[in-house]
Amino acid sequence: MLIGVPKEIKVHEYRVGMTPTSVRELVHHGHKVIVQKGAGKEIGLPDKAYTAAGAEIVDGADDIFARADMVVKVKEPQPAECRMLRPGQVLFTYLHLAPDPEQTKLLVESGAIAIAYETVTDRNGRLPLLAPMSEVAGRMSIQAGAHCLEKSQKGAGMLLGGVPGVPPAKVVVLGGGVVGTNAARVAMGMEADVTILDKSIERLRQLDEAFGGRLNTIFATVDNNEAYVLDADVVIGAALVPGAEAPKLVTERMVKAMRRGSVLVDVSIDQGGCFETSHATTHAKPTYLVHGVVHYCVANMPGAVARTSTFALNNATLPFTVALADKGYKRAMADDPHLLAGLNVHDGKVTYKAVADALGYAALDPKRAIA
Repeated sequence: MLIGVPKEIKVHEYRVGMTPTSVRELVHHGHKVIVQKGAGKEIGLPDKAYTAAGAEIVDGADDIFARADMVVKVKEPQPAECRMLRPGQVLFTYLHLAPDPEQTKLLVESGAIAIAYETVTDRNGRLPLLAPMSEVAGRMSIQAGAHCLEKSQKGAGMLLGGVPGVPPAKVVVLGGGVVGTNAARVAMGMEADVTILDKSIERLRQLDEAFGGRLNTIFATVDNNEAYVLDADVVIGAALVPGAEAPKLVTERMVKAMRRGSVLVDVSIDQGGCFETSHATTHAKPTYLVHGVVHYCVANMPGAVARTSTFALNNATLPFTVALADKGYKRAMADDPHLLAGLNVHDGKVTYKAVADALGYAALDPKRAIA
């Protein structure tokens, strides 16, 4: 199989779909890899490292999309990239389609086979290709929140951990999954006052056992969400419904009642966001104010630490990439129902039910799609 790796074109996105190590693995399996010139340059992966691994360097993305049997990326394809896809071509990347009708429409029209990292599962029902970026984003969310609390960022002028004689900031994390757990871990390490809310008693027990008295665990209800959000200095939105649009846990009325200079960090923004007042921002202009509350809603947070993120992502995606290349997508998915769960669009049909329901498409059963 010929695998293509284009340079990412989203604003301030420096991650790359495959590292030289991943390229060498694919070449070792008998495949060919073409990489766009400069794809990894910004994170210390020069073209010569890719050629040493066995890749061919090509000048433009158009060459990648025209020639490759499978395109491996990081972020969702931008409109120009969607229009270069062709029927039967495999696209393996993050998609986050539920809140993105334009991208979904373009992928449907392309006839391509779109496999989303974020809906691939494992035997325990987890999301192994989303987890590494969730770990990164969760840890970064506290860095971002702490920075946004500074007065120069329109924040309240608070130090997250306080100092002797001055209380720390109150950090509230909505969701106890991978993002929420990593956010809570870093916030506790910075000596903030940390509360995490989740609807799963079992998950709250696990967090209590892991962190003990350092972490306040609260069952998530409408009343509890509102009470803790209104008293917070930093709120981390870490809610996730796999493949679907994120639930709106914080209303505009709640935002209006929050203290001026408090901070909302919406890590769920790539799935539409879990705050009513959220809209996606970029690393070029990451924040905005609503009712005096600072909103940080960068849709590709891990892109800011692109080298760490690239290696973490490749560790997770490589076995699936190899399987798709070795077997072809139909057999690879027939052999692995967890990889099949990643199929979102196939030959003009939406095959992921949560996406279809969110955007008004008739969902095609993925097993029928690959039959």
